Amino acid sequence: MSPRRPVRRETTAQTESTRGWSTGLGAAGVSVTVAGVLVNGLAYLVPVLAARRLDPADLSALATALGLVAIVGVPGLGLQLAVAVHRARHGASDTRRLTAVTAAVCAGALVAATPLLVTALDLPVEMPALLAVTTAAIVLSSRSLGELQGGQRFVRLAIGMAVLAAGRYGGVIAGLLLGAGPTGALAVGALTAALTPAVLARLAREPHLSSTAPRLTVAQVVAGCGATLAMLVVSYADLLLSRQLLSPSDSGAYSVGTVLSKGALWAPQVAAVLALPRLARGDRRSRTVALAVTGGCGVVLVLASTLAGGLAFRLAGGPDYDHLGRYAPLFAAVGALYAVTFVLLNDRLAAGARWAAAPLWVGVAGLVVVAATLRPHTVPGLLLAAVGTAIVTTALMAVTARRPAPAPAAEPTSPPRASPSAAGGRSSPPDRADDPRPPGPATPPG
Repeated sequence: MSPRRPVRRETTAQTESTRGWSTGLGAAGVSVTVAGVLVNGLAYLVPVLAARRLDPADLSALATALGLVAIVGVPGLGLQLAVAVHRARHGASDTRRLTAVTAAVCAGALVAATPLLVTALDLPVEMPALLAVTTAAIVLSSRSLGELQGGQRFVRLAIGMAVLAAGRYGGVIAGLLLGAGPTGALAVGALTAALTPAVLARLAREPHLSSTAPRLTVAQVVAGCGATLAMLVVSYADLLLSRQLLSPSDSGAYSVGTVLSKGALWAPQVAAVLALPRLARGDRRSRTVALAVTGGCGVVLVLASTLAGGLAFRLAGGPDYDHLGRYAPLFAAVGALYAVTFVLLNDRLAAGARWAAAPLWVGVAGLVVVAATLRPHTVPGLLLAAVGTAIVTTALMAVTARRPAPAPAAEPTSPPRASPSAAGGRSSPPDRADDPRPPGPATPPG
């Protein structure tokens, strides 16, 4: 046998492996992007449909109920983040008990608060129990999403995101279409949401996987919850302040502008989703690529809103808001800055940093102090305060993020590597010491 033939075979295998890895990564980016669009589309369809099917009182009750689920469900997002980081750093471990406790606490809080919610928010007495079922299902599902994200099985992660969105919003939409009213729609939504944890658990299951990884701790989940809460508060603080500082018409105009901020904030989030597992394993190049993609997307959106600000406001709120087009670049800049901040925050959490979200809370406190002191009563006045807060918060996060790279975690104990199809949609398998490829970034599609 010629001694060159094994070399050619090995080289060919490496080339095919690299090509398959790159192709899988592109498919992962596309899949997660499509799933994100579906999730946001269904979430947007609920209030649009409700506005056409319900009277103002019922519409307000449904909107309040969905807002409560979003607030009380924050620990689910924190749990997903903590599970993903832990899975990427240490491999698979049993997180079912901690997940169950988190879900029970969230659901129990809603049930315990029933008297307060019924009297203070004028909600039907049965509504908090329905919200508790939905919230528990969301938290339980978050564990599976975290396992999929941390294991870099991004195609399955996208499927899981779509399944959870269908369970969370699909039932509510069906109830509205059937004319069930707010309580009936939430009851159908609770039923469909309750089915999702079992589906996602099966989707995330990895047979024959053994590990001696340490258990996920309460402190790690609390850190993830704190970071998630900080993200929501800092990105919505100016909108909440507009209700107190601006006239009703100006507050409505400001809320339309924040649609542009949220678009610039969430548009590039696929980069953070794909990069998180590699950040947890100490891959500094992934952070560079994620920041470049996120920052580049923000620059494009700010420039686009500069050139077509009137059109952006018209699409977001209608022709009555065309005159606010000159403020569109500033609203987009706020979202773009926070998108960069969130990438840096994920990097700090992936490295196990304590008080990772401190710069965000500093930013929130600063905005509140400035608003209370200057009390801006116009859209541009409050908007300038929001832009300044975003700049300072991003700068503080960038300073805290300048640290030595964390030591790579021990290689997770896992079965032999398989192709992406055999691994159930794993788009970017964890690196191995005997892998001839250098570790590469989890880059979203270009």
